[in-house]
Parts: sequence; C-alpha cells; structure tokens
Amino acid sequence: MTESAPPASGPSFAQRQVLIAIKRRGEASAEALAEDLGITGSGVRQHLATLKSGGMVACRQARGRPGRPANLYHSTELAEAYLAGASGDLVLEFLELIEEEDPRLVRRILDRRRGRRAERARGRVEGEGFAEKVHAVVSLLDEEGYLAAFEELPGDTYRVTLHNCAIWTVASQFAHACTTELEFLRDVLPGAEIERVSHRVAGAYVCGYEIRPHPALSRSPLALSVDSPAADGA
Repeated sequence: MTESAPPASGPSFAQRQVLIAIKRRGEASAEALAEDLGITGSGVRQHLATLKSGGMVACRQARGRPGRPANLYHSTELAEAYLAGASGDLVLEFLELIEEEDPRLVRRILDRRRGRRAERARGRVEGEGFAEKVHAVVSLLDEEGYLAAFEELPGDTYRVTLHNCAIWTVASQFAHACTTELEFLRDVLPGAEIERVSHRVAGAYVCGYEIRPHPALSRSPLALSVDSPAADGA
C-alpha cells in the first residue's frame, strides 16, 4: 500500500533518509537521490511524493538544459522543524518565557552556549594547521547535527556548508542565535576571515560560509601562527 502522507509520528526511516540526502545536496533530482541512496528511481519518487504531500519537500523545474526540464527537490521549513526535533519546541517555549522576564537574558544564554561550544572546539584544533582546523570544526558541526561538509576553493578558501540547522526552531525566532553561529566560527578560527555567503533564515536552502586565512597570516611563511604565544602578545 502506498502512503499518501507521512504518519503522525513523522516520516518513515526510508523517507527520513531521502530527506537527509536532499539536505546534504541542498536540492537534488530524483535520479541523483537514487544514486546517493542506492535505491531505484521509482522508489525515490514514491518517497518524494509522500514527503511532498506531507509538506516536507517542495520542488521546482530546472530549465535551461537539453531535454525535458528536471524536477529539483528541496526541504521546507516543516522539515527543518521536524529534523530539529520536538525538544526544539520545548527550548523555544523556555526562551520565550525568559524573554518575557528579561529580553537581555536570552542573548546572554545564547552567548554562553557559543562560549561553551568554542571552548570544546578549541581542544580539537589546537596545534593543527589551518586546513586541519577547518576540517575539525566541520566534523564537530556534523556531530552536532548540522549535516556539515566543506570543499576547498581557489585562493586557500574553504566553503563550509551546513545542510541542516540544528537550532532551527530557535534561530527562526531569535536572530541572535544566528549571530552566535558566526561568532562561534570566529572564536575557534581567530586567524581567519569568515563570511556567511548563504543563510537559511534568509530563504536559502542551506547556511554557507567561506573561510580563508587572514592575509597577514598568509603573506609570508614567517608570519606568526595564531597559536603562537607571541601572536597573543605574550
């Protein structure tokens, strides 16, 4: 029997795998998803139809290529909320109650979370080269549920892509949560220039950052390491 919508408890395991595969790509055709998941195209299309009827994916037609326009699928805000989990709703409720008492306290809570995460992350990157630091941070973000990946671009630049927002329920309501995500990266990679190039809250399918060494650190092989005591003025 073909499902017409995700059950009340959420998508099935197979549908969730399709949803995660979509998020890892940002958007994708049924054929690409079938290749990623190792299942048939008809099987993927059945899952996509179920997820679409349940409001968790949407699609657009990609034109400007030879042949029939392809349907490209992407996740919706409902999928973001689902992947964030029911616990996100509870956290949001607590933060809203806190904001009613003292709006400044919410910012302090989010800043403290950023500080704790940065402290843990520094233990992973200490003593590593720049590329290794970026890789370690991406691995940490992936463990936290961000479905993180990175690619190396020309000019010693790295593109970090977060295919899922692990704090979507909070970030969609409190803009400062997104600010702390960017500040977290700058805390952990103090010798880097970091720019957010795509933003899920602003309507993109993913959050993306470009990270490159600061010019002062990359101009000369004699430049001080960001981990050197002399770089801190010691």
